[in-house]
Amino acid sequence: MFIISDDQEIEPKSSRQKIGKEGEAQAAKFLLSKGYMIIGRNIRIGRDEIDIIARDKKDDVIVFCEVKTLSKSGGAFNPVFNFNRDKKYCSVRAAYKWMNRNDYSDAFRIDLVCVCGDRVAEHYKNVTF
Repeated sequence: MFIISDDQEIEPKSSRQKIGKEGEAQAAKFLLSKGYMIIGRNIRIGRDEIDIIARDKKDDVIVFCEVKTLSKSGGAFNPVFNFNRDKKYCSVRAAYKWMNRNDYSDAFRIDLVCVCGDRVAEHYKNVTF
């Protein structure tokens, strides 16, 4: 059994937070449609957060998924640019904290899902530095 979260989910206070929550919902729906099993969402571990934890049944791995959202599709900016080196580091740190807390030592990867408007624009598997 996995520990999902120490904290209760907090309602978004700003429009930016609301857009992020909507993007996470779109990403979860997308992952489910691809055969993933959602283990948890918005998992807080200390100061870190994991947007979505899922199991990719096809590859038999736990996936720590970061979601980046833009409110509108189109335009020159892509949400992938918001996944900078610091955010990658935080994602890796959060994944290792979760695995340590749950005594999990099997295969895992970190994915990035980019949401633009009301659709998933890109799904990057196994993002690395």
